[in-house]
Amino acid sequence: MMLALTWRRSASRSSRIEPARFLAAVVSGADCSHLSTRGNRRRCLGLINPPPPQGDKPRILHPQPAWSLSSSFSMSMASGGEGPSSTPHKHTNRLANERSPYLLQHAHNPVDWYPWGQDAFNKAKNEDKPIFLSVGYSTCHWCHVMERESFEDEEIGKILSDNFVCVKVDREERPDVDKVYMTFVQATHGGGGWPMSVWLTPELKPFIGGTYFSPRDHRGRPGLKTVLNRITEQWQNNRPALESSGEKILEALKKGTAVAANPGESLPLAPDVANHCFQQLVQSYEEEYGGFKVAPKFPTPVNLMFLMSYWSVNRSTSEGVEALQMALHTLRMMALGGIHDHVAQGFHRYSTDSSWHVPHFEKMLYDQAQLAVAYITASQVSGEPLFADVAKDILLYVSRDLSHESGGFYSAEDADSVPASGGPNKREGAFCVWTASEVRELLPDVVEGATAAATQADIVMHHYGVKELGNVAPEQDPHGELQGQNVLIVRYSVELTAARFGIGVEKVNEVLASARAKLAEVRESRPRPHLDTKMLASWNGLMLSAYARVGAVLGDNSLLERAVQAGNFLKEHLWDAERETVLRSCYRGDQMEVQQISPPISGFLDDYAFIISGLLDLYEATLQSEWLQWAEELQLRQDALFWDQQGGGYFCSDPSDGTVLLQLKEDQDGAEPSANSVSASNLLRLSHYTGREEWLQKSQRLLTAFSERLTKIPIALPEMVRSLMAQHYTLKQIVICGRRDASDTASLLAAVNSLFLPHKVLMLNDSSDGFLSRRLPALSSMSQQSGVAAAYVCQDFSCSLPVTDPEDLRRLLLDGVA
Repeated sequence: MMLALTWRRSASRSSRIEPARFLAAVVSGADCSHLSTRGNRRRCLGLINPPPPQGDKPRILHPQPAWSLSSSFSMSMASGGEGPSSTPHKHTNRLANERSPYLLQHAHNPVDWYPWGQDAFNKAKNEDKPIFLSVGYSTCHWCHVMERESFEDEEIGKILSDNFVCVKVDREERPDVDKVYMTFVQATHGGGGWPMSVWLTPELKPFIGGTYFSPRDHRGRPGLKTVLNRITEQWQNNRPALESSGEKILEALKKGTAVAANPGESLPLAPDVANHCFQQLVQSYEEEYGGFKVAPKFPTPVNLMFLMSYWSVNRSTSEGVEALQMALHTLRMMALGGIHDHVAQGFHRYSTDSSWHVPHFEKMLYDQAQLAVAYITASQVSGEPLFADVAKDILLYVSRDLSHESGGFYSAEDADSVPASGGPNKREGAFCVWTASEVRELLPDVVEGATAAATQADIVMHHYGVKELGNVAPEQDPHGELQGQNVLIVRYSVELTAARFGIGVEKVNEVLASARAKLAEVRESRPRPHLDTKMLASWNGLMLSAYARVGAVLGDNSLLERAVQAGNFLKEHLWDAERETVLRSCYRGDQMEVQQISPPISGFLDDYAFIISGLLDLYEATLQSEWLQWAEELQLRQDALFWDQQGGGYFCSDPSDGTVLLQLKEDQDGAEPSANSVSASNLLRLSHYTGREEWLQKSQRLLTAFSERLTKIPIALPEMVRSLMAQHYTLKQIVICGRRDASDTASLLAAVNSLFLPHKVLMLNDSSDGFLSRRLPALSSMSQQSGVAAAYVCQDFSCSLPVTDPEDLRRLLLDGVA
């Protein structure tokens, strides 16, 4: 089996806030407090998997329901989705006026829902009622289970509406709200997930929380109805104790989540931190199939990018070679696995097993963006065409299925959909999986020259592991939704498949390509999964980077044009030039137009940081200084809004917002990189482009604020470790002197883009563009050589002699010798 021909090792992370004993008696249920070990407590609560660390998206496939609000309760939720009903609506609430797909999915519940905002807060204060806060997102499977079971229930809806002010939040629209209350839930229960259910005082202070609740009591565990009645009773009879306990935990969280630089503290030593991070990844690496942890396995591009960066400065050591091997092997196994959609491109959210076979079928924009960058980097490092092909494959999917005509990118595709055979219920993966009979019926033609008159179906089924009774193990399908179905996974190399059927490699490639096209055509006729058409500034910034970097490496003008279109979209639809404010999100209207809510949600730290990073990548890909100029403008605005003058680093949200009770600085690179990690790199890069010394100092102060985390648990911040390494090794300034559209300039740029150079800035010194020359006077001394484009490589205030030959430039960049 091809997937078994591999090396070995996986990542555990331990960045959870210490669990607190909290209000175990408020709701009696499964009492696990007498069990001494965490594993026994988990078994008591019926948990399948331990909760992922804070910062990752905790979406474990098909957990058992969580019933207890005891201090040991924790739960991680899968994601999927239920589309809106086409039947007449008995109820309509104020969420019908919102644009978030997630909020609209609850617009016809018999619950008096409010969006997060002053109207809800005023109602809670005026009526002296607690707030029930429910947080999720539109492609969240268990969010929709809870909606169907509880929020569509007339009796539960009445209890909620009569006794609470009910507030529904899309965590992707309001990550600031989600972070605060998820921190509370994780602190009091040791883990979290979505849907998240939290009860607040009218002053927005949480006093109890959890995740998913079934509607009714089951096996001695209280359901949501019981929980609501008991909380109502406690609010009336024991309110001071509730408020006091919540207040104490909130104060403890404010202290426990503080991140600040100590007076006189210096940067941790980058090589030591990087070595420590590498060793922690080695210990948690899974050797056979790559990746981190045994199962479920997430792609974790931040780990893979760190490993390739670590190799870049340790190429001659065994540790550097091992780091590269770990990254490339993981990327290769993922590309061959079922987590990669072999028919319609792109990557699913994560694998439920260790071999990347059975995915959770949701597709997220931020995964596509980061994986495209990781794969094109692997292509630069290894020269293997497979990696470049996968990077292009991802962007093909995004261009086709996640793109708005204005240039923006949609957020996600759901995991669940209605089976092609019909029926009222959606199923996990129904859009993507195949029965053996479907494959045989679709691909009946005999392949000329193949042994035993093999058909196209025979070859495809052999190569992709299709079995007559399905290839999904029962333990990967606890609800029986994939019974008899097949998830395509590459089981053999093309060479082995060719040998098996006695035909040439070229013929096998032809058969597989033809078969994939036919399968894709059939899939297009199936009911599609729900598409979250919300367009987020932060995730669009990540995707901007992906198109710019892949386009630059491949020299693909169509990808670069798409990147420019994305940049224009961000500036037109998600930037309020009058208020100098990034906007968090915009939406697709019924006529495909781009819409905005009123008032729009102002952007958060990750929106600024990810867009700035994307703009810097877009500048290096196109060398059009307008993108550099806007990046500078956005960085100044980010500093004004989010920088902590006392402790250093950036707050995740505007500290002047009184409705956000915790001012957090996210300290984990998880499913997405931390905005502080990205900002540390942005500041360093911008200091080289603009000559602003204060940004270099700000980058160093930011890293110093996180020094304890970097020193003790660098595996929690691999992207920030990369930024620390860039500070230590200093950036090379690669200056190309030439006309932007000239062939000799393009040849030098191609030489630069062919290499993975994590510690560099690339700039064009063109006499027709004065943006850089006004900020960097030293550029005036650099020019073309006898009318030919020339490159200068500068580092530590000294520059190389000009280089005009692309191969000489490659050698200079790799070895330091022209």
